[in-house]
Amino acid sequence: MDLQGKKMGILVGGGPAPGINGVIGAATIEAINNGIEVVGIYDGFKWLSQGDITHTKKLNINDVIKSRFEGGSILNTSRENPTKSEEKMKNVVDSLRNLGIGWLVTIGGDDTAFSASQTYKFANGTIRVAHVPKTIDNDLPLPANMPTFGFQTARHVGAELVANLLEDARTTHRWYLVVAMGRTAGHLALGMGIGGGATVTIIPEEFKKAPTIDDVCSIIEGSIYKAKALGQDYGVAVIAEGVGDLLKEELKDNPLAVVEYDEHGHFRMAEVPLCLIIKRTLNQRFQSRGEKAQFVDITIGYELRCAKPIPFDIEYTHQLGCGAVKYLLDKTEGGYKSGALISIQAGKIVPISFDDILDPKTGKTAVRKVDVSADYYMATRDLMIRLEKSDFEDQKKLKKIASAAKCDVEEFKKRYSGLV
Repeated sequence: MDLQGKKMGILVGGGPAPGINGVIGAATIEAINNGIEVVGIYDGFKWLSQGDITHTKKLNINDVIKSRFEGGSILNTSRENPTKSEEKMKNVVDSLRNLGIGWLVTIGGDDTAFSASQTYKFANGTIRVAHVPKTIDNDLPLPANMPTFGFQTARHVGAELVANLLEDARTTHRWYLVVAMGRTAGHLALGMGIGGGATVTIIPEEFKKAPTIDDVCSIIEGSIYKAKALGQDYGVAVIAEGVGDLLKEELKDNPLAVVEYDEHGHFRMAEVPLCLIIKRTLNQRFQSRGEKAQFVDITIGYELRCAKPIPFDIEYTHQLGCGAVKYLLDKTEGGYKSGALISIQAGKIVPISFDDILDPKTGKTAVRKVDVSADYYMATRDLMIRLEKSDFEDQKKLKKIASAAKCDVEEFKKRYSGLV
């Protein structure tokens, strides 16, 4: 394929993540230094899928040199899914060709990765595609357990917020209930919880079968009573958003929940006030027993997505952006073979063919979940104040916790022993 005179396009899909501008900036600078004109495409695949090529901008070094250190996306982003119809995919490829684009860098999560892979296939390889994976959820299975860019920054900012809430909880003798973003995996919630000193963190991976809202509330209650037995009348419970996904069948019948699905078929947890539902359920349970407790519900997610990247993500995204361009220009070891996801392994750029990362049944990348059998999880669990099997085996300890719950040992065991 003759790419003489062709341009490089860059677009962003999915939700924002700290470091997007770092990839855009590094890719732009690397391409220009190689004599290639760069076209920034606004709003992901949204306009391309309509055959509209007017929402673009020629990028130069001055456009990106400072933004690399800022949050957000100078090219905006969208969740448009062009793979929903052949017509949209044809529009995407035709639009890219009309723009004179021979190379395309896409930045996004698993949905954008799939759209990128289909763009390469629909173009029959005439448009070379490199995808840079991003998500604050950290749920893409990158080699060597490398994080997705944006995760480290989101965890850092989220942990600081949790730490602030914990101090407020101590000062005011209350409990904060925090739902942390993370559609299918608990990496971000766990990182925020351990980094911010949360009393207890609940993630979807810990459940062998789908829990109920009452199950989640019982775990929190157990932490409250155990903390009281230790002389602590406050705390922060972090609940991963993915727990709500396990509860979606029950949530359908909740008058507070609006059950919707996005362009890619994902359950819109943002439309479900999971934290409020948990708080109201806890209040009802405490009131029914004649007890008092003060709960405040907070959802943390959007506050993290456009945060300024920390140095780790600044450096990481610079490598990824440069690596994407070098790969497209055949400058990586092994040369150009097909459309690929760009990864960093042991400090080197390693392209991974789309064919190797996409599940042939779902067309999506596999989800990286928290391994609850790993030492990492066990260590974080040890730092939580939550009911464990050992609490029910130590009669002296059990009696003290049951006393904090204002019930006898047998009643306490009946309520909570099934959850450990």
